[in-house]
Amino acid sequence: MADLRAKYEEAGQSHVFTFWDELSESQKSDFEKQLRAIDPVRLNATVKQALEADEAAREARDVKIEPPPASSFVSTVGKEGETEKYRQMGLRAIVNGEVGVLLMAGGQGTRLGSSAPKGCFNIQLPSGKSLFQLQAERIHQLQVLGTRTSGEEKVVVPWYIMTSGPTHEPTETFFREHNFFGLDPSNVVFFEQGTLPCISNDGKILLDDKGKIATAPDGNGGLYAALRSPTSPGQPSVLDDLQKRGIKYLHAYGVDNCLVKVGDPAFIGVCLEKEVAAGVKVVKKTDPAESVGVVACKDGKFSVVEYSEIPQHLSEARDENGELMMRAANIANHFYTTDFLLNKVPTFAEKMAYHIARKKIPSVDLTTGQRVKPETPNGIKLELFIFDVFPFCSELTIYEVERKEEFSPLKNASGTASDNPETSRRDLLAQHRRWLEKARAIVAPDADVELSPKVTYGGEGLADVQGLSFTKTENIESL
Repeated sequence: MADLRAKYEEAGQSHVFTFWDELSESQKSDFEKQLRAIDPVRLNATVKQALEADEAAREARDVKIEPPPASSFVSTVGKEGETEKYRQMGLRAIVNGEVGVLLMAGGQGTRLGSSAPKGCFNIQLPSGKSLFQLQAERIHQLQVLGTRTSGEEKVVVPWYIMTSGPTHEPTETFFREHNFFGLDPSNVVFFEQGTLPCISNDGKILLDDKGKIATAPDGNGGLYAALRSPTSPGQPSVLDDLQKRGIKYLHAYGVDNCLVKVGDPAFIGVCLEKEVAAGVKVVKKTDPAESVGVVACKDGKFSVVEYSEIPQHLSEARDENGELMMRAANIANHFYTTDFLLNKVPTFAEKMAYHIARKKIPSVDLTTGQRVKPETPNGIKLELFIFDVFPFCSELTIYEVERKEEFSPLKNASGTASDNPETSRRDLLAQHRRWLEKARAIVAPDADVELSPKVTYGGEGLADVQGLSFTKTENIESL
């Protein structure tokens, strides 16, 4: 304990021991474990780097922001032949057991009026399926498509699910209660993103309780460190598991998009043909005022630039085809090679500056020992974003897909203006209507027909519906 105290003293953070003598032996034991897991000197350096980067971003006036180079851009919108070519390339990699999928599922449904993990949310489809179930069944169907394509006895696409402290146990429980939605539990790997201490405005570690440091999840960019940590005590890391299984390519995505093509073979195929270590899927931004980040180049390096950072003249600029020049809207949908995650990321990981979020953080008053809920921001939370690796990529494939087919985020509660359960339900059912009508089925105007992912992954395999009439709202689990 003397050494531990000295370490915190050296870092100017000895105040964390203010209430040590008031703790029970079990509280002391738990607190000591938490304190030993933190390197306060390194934490100070991380905070300093983040504050400097934040200040530089606020003051920057001469940052050069440009559209990404045309050579990095691939679009198959309206090009079914090209899409199918890439799809077949990706399916071959899936059949060869080279593709895994990674779900970022650390968020709670707080803004949706739920304390459960966001993936548990039911967007009121006819089937009543949660976001987790829709994604699980898409993985199941992807494995079925791989088997049909190849004749292989069994095709496996492992699913790596990154949770956070508040969502880890509820997520695992939800999957167990639903029998992993028909997937083999051995191919579903849960792991938890890291946390970082919350810091006061004057650079001090905040206490959540007398014997507990206030912490917050380290952002979806925390996945890069989490991939290297044991998935649970005594267990291998995700990167170890990827290597053991021979997984060469990983598709990572966020939980809140009901239209996400999990393990999208076309996306995999595009990145394979381009021979890149990293790729990002985007949709077309058509309104300059839309509050969405875009993939661009900042001072010559790939980056995601927030809409507020783009000068108005540039955000409104259009190319010779009348399209916005800054149109590659980011949807948190990524491709990586395992080699990139294993060997490249560690070479620059410490150079990625954390982002600052100024928050009202409940904490213990060191004078009174009382836990206080502040009325104004009293500290900062640190987080990395998944796209913070982009500036370190010499090449990046930017794959544009059609928004109505692949992106409908769930961000807000029912009754809000956009990105809510109603828009998610609407967009998914509209997609299924398009698929049915393309297959020459007849769908009544007031019929909301849901197609299970076990029927079709992306609109394929619907020949049997030709000439059929659908006159009521229903869920179809088989044809």
